[in-house]
Amino acid sequence: LVSFTPGARTKLHTHTTEQVLYITQGKGVVATEKEEQTVTPGFIVFIPAGELHWHGATKDSSFAHLAIRVPGETHF
Repeated sequence: LVSFTPGARTKLHTHTTEQVLYITQGKGVVATEKEEQTVTPGFIVFIPAGELHWHGATKDSSFAHLAIRVPGETHF
């Protein structure tokens, strides 16, 4: 479980394996170089291996998600 305070987010990064995010709390953003999507509890987001992305809370809400992936590397 990964939790974010309002406005907090990850750096732009990739993973060597696929990642699934299951949103559990608050309001957040999951973004690639091409698009941003606002997500709320119940959303499931699939991120392909190698896709440059970031995720985090909106400025006005805390945010939490389960990050699911097999072992691999993260590159910033």
